[in-house]
Amino acid sequence: MMTLRELCGHVNVSRRSIQCYEKAGLMQPTAKNKYGHLLYDESMLRRARWIRFLQQLGFKLKEIEGIIDAPETEIREALMVQIGHLKHEKERLEEIIQEANEYIEKGRSEYI
Repeated sequence: MMTLRELCGHVNVSRRSIQCYEKAGLMQPTAKNKYGHLLYDESMLRRARWIRFLQQLGFKLKEIEGIIDAPETEIREALMVQIGHLKHEKERLEEIIQEANEYIEKGRSEYI
């Protein structure tokens, strides 16, 4: 069992993030110690890491609510769709970077 502070350290998120996960119903403390501090077990640690990973993929908490406990096939489908969005965004960013490099190479007079 670990405290909220320890959980935050393991997941590399703020206390507020964990509180948001709890408010959204995505996770909950496992117990309280004799001082009233919230405690979390390994399953909640894994769940918090999974939520954080899904956020890094670009899912919003509302979207995570809809998929976190879904059947495996639905989770896989949501991940494949999100990967498609990320690939499209990557291509768009690569085009912008290329254009910025061209600007650097050619100078301002070519663009203005």
